[in-house]
Amino acid sequence: MTISKKISFQGELGAYSHQACHQYDSEMSVLPCKTFEDAIEAVVQKKADLAMLPVENSTYGRVPDMHRLLPNSNLHIVGEEFVRVKINLLTIPGTKMGDLRTAKSHAVLLGQCQGFLRKHNLESISWGDTAGAAMHVSTLKDNSVAALGTALAGKIYGLTTLKEEIEDNKHNATRFVIMSRKKKEKFEKNKKIKTCFVFRVRNIPAALYKAMGGFATNGVNMVRLESYMLDGSFTATQFFAEIEGHPDDDNVKLALDELSYYSTYIKMLGSFSTGHEEGN
Repeated sequence: MTISKKISFQGELGAYSHQACHQYDSEMSVLPCKTFEDAIEAVVQKKADLAMLPVENSTYGRVPDMHRLLPNSNLHIVGEEFVRVKINLLTIPGTKMGDLRTAKSHAVLLGQCQGFLRKHNLESISWGDTAGAAMHVSTLKDNSVAALGTALAGKIYGLTTLKEEIEDNKHNATRFVIMSRKKKEKFEKNKKIKTCFVFRVRNIPAALYKAMGGFATNGVNMVRLESYMLDGSFTATQFFAEIEGHPDDDNVKLALDELSYYSTYIKMLGSFSTGHEEGN
């Protein structure tokens, strides 16, 4: 008998994070969690094998707190997944557009459908999360109220998808990372490898500029570099970086050696094969 692996995520069943889990591996069972911290802790405590965590959105930027949570999780990034944010109008069965007066969802999702909501004169009501709004609407039995969310949420809570893909921006996507207790050892062929890490530079003039020099001279492509404050301090800065390549690659080794000379702290978060954006 094969025991199904489990993947944790933040939110209710039917959330976009739940959709990301299905897209990553539809055979895995899922574990909904109240917070990102709970989703991480589920893996640490071996209640789940993996955690699916959103790190950035193509429209709204990085997810708050994730740069702090990832380095402190003691887990490793082993993959990434891109989910195109397709927003559906979910109603109780038998509802028509003319019946609707209000739409409920997370404030960020409501903001992505303002054109549709204005066109149909629907009042926006903010809810804690998208899947929670769908679950709530399913209990009301009121055809004047709709939820905005995933088709998966509609299926789970017995709602009808009255309108599909009502979002204003058809190219909006969220990037997720998959976290594990173990590092990734095997990598898919014909896919680029990315490596994520955080670091702090020495308090000397041009330290960051010099630390980055090793990547340029060794031909290592840095695809992301972001700074953020530590512990609410305006003087303590940590950098989140993402490069193409693996730490065992000769050119990456040389680049990291030069980085370490100008840094006081480096922590590798994981190496993984690049993902792909659904629908692209």
